[in-house]
Amino acid sequence: MNGDLVTNTDPFAVFAEWFKAAEAVEPNDPNAMALATVDADGTPNVRTVLLKGYDANGFVFYTNYESAKGRELLANPKAALNFHWKSLGRQVRVRGAVVPVSAAEADAYFASRPRGSRIGAWASQQSRPLESRFALEKAVAAYTAKFAIGEIPRPGHWSGFRLAPREIEFWSAATFRLHDRVLFRRAGEGWEKTRLYP
Repeated sequence: MNGDLVTNTDPFAVFAEWFKAAEAVEPNDPNAMALATVDADGTPNVRTVLLKGYDANGFVFYTNYESAKGRELLANPKAALNFHWKSLGRQVRVRGAVVPVSAAEADAYFASRPRGSRIGAWASQQSRPLESRFALEKAVAAYTAKFAIGEIPRPGHWSGFRLAPREIEFWSAATFRLHDRVLFRRAGEGWEKTRLYP
């Protein structure tokens, strides 16, 4: 790992540095992250989502609250994230509690999305059975007609979550699999930093 990671006591500053490097070299979606939740039976469930913002309060992503991940997070508001930037040989793992974003935050982000994506948020009953592709296309056409003029409001079932990290681990590849790992764990108002064996 670089010296900045070893000496920096703020994991969000380290993340900002690594994320900026990923944006410069990753060919597609440097903000892609695996999101792990658990279902009602306690079985893990993982999928890739896109990071839409981060700050000292946590990592933000958006979804349909009626989707599998939405229902799982509302029922058990804990999750894990994993960023893997293969071109950099780096990975960041995050675990913590999840809280819904404010309505104002969700409205602002929804308004920034392409019009087609906003229509899709209304048309897609995410994660539920779909009888045919035609049924989805028909729903898209219906909402396109409904919102032909003016702004498209955010659906009540569509919003965001913020994962407030309890732990953030930085991993960097090294030769002979002697990788560098540094774990930041929340300790009161600050962070406790520990180097881990690879």
